[in-house]
Amino acid sequence: MKMSEADAEKNKKLDLRYLKMAKVWAENSYCIRKKVGALLVKDKMIISDGYNGTPEGFENICEDDNNTTKPYVLHAEANAITKVAKSNNSAQGSTLYVTTSPCIECSKLIIQSGIQRVVFCEKYRDTSGLELLERANITLTHIPDE
Repeated sequence: MKMSEADAEKNKKLDLRYLKMAKVWAENSYCIRKKVGALLVKDKMIISDGYNGTPEGFENICEDDNNTTKPYVLHAEANAITKVAKSNNSAQGSTLYVTTSPCIECSKLIIQSGIQRVVFCEKYRDTSGLELLERANITLTHIPDE
């Protein structure tokens, strides 16, 4: 069934609002090089959120002395997905709003968690994650910053 123009416009406005919220959420990150935020939305309700950072209980320092991201830093998507896994919610059929497109590792988590749609504003330099999501028939919506 094809969506009416009014519904499509309404959905685009919602996408923009959730992306804006993901950008605000990214500000919680202690990472210096790049701050990324993510929201998981299901039935117009935020069921999880995340930002890039170190695992629970670790110091909030993402980069080493050479300004290289530490290997154990979690991406925003992974934080949102693992947070929903610890709750009574399910990501099945949800939409992930993320400020930067997912890497290949996060894309695997997205596929396995049942997320059906990913909306992002900035394209990550390595597009293999997007290619994997396309292969899994996950809907991708790129809304670049204006």
